[in-house]
Amino acid sequence: MALEAGAVKVGDRYEVVVVEDLKRTQIVQYAGASGDYNPLHTDEIFATEVAGYPKVFAHGMLTMGLTGRMVTDYVGDGALKKYGVRFKAQVWPGDTLTASATVEAVREEDGEAVVDLAISTVNQDGVEVISGSATARLAD
Repeated sequence: MALEAGAVKVGDRYEVVVVEDLKRTQIVQYAGASGDYNPLHTDEIFATEVAGYPKVFAHGMLTMGLTGRMVTDYVGDGALKKYGVRFKAQVWPGDTLTASATVEAVREEDGEAVVDLAISTVNQDGVEVISGSATARLAD
């Protein structure tokens, strides 16, 4: 799917569940893939007894990656020019995350049509865990 210049307007919204019931296994797999073995994400005893958290929690970059997949699914392969987020809340095993992109502007930049998006990811309780923005090229 690629967004087309004439088919997108300010206020359009795309939303998708990016993970249902996040598993500890997925968090550990991400640790292996990223090389980030911070014990807050992989060691239950460290996370609870040493750091004082209720349990291990997901890497921020895992949540960013899940959200980023939503963005690229929406705008199309190779269209993304800029993507940035702010981590707002922790993501825990068992969470279900829904990511959305809302069109804030359709404009021209360097001779090509682009779209500016507001990005948000919320958990099953409606708590925003990520907010951000993206800019992508629009197809002719």
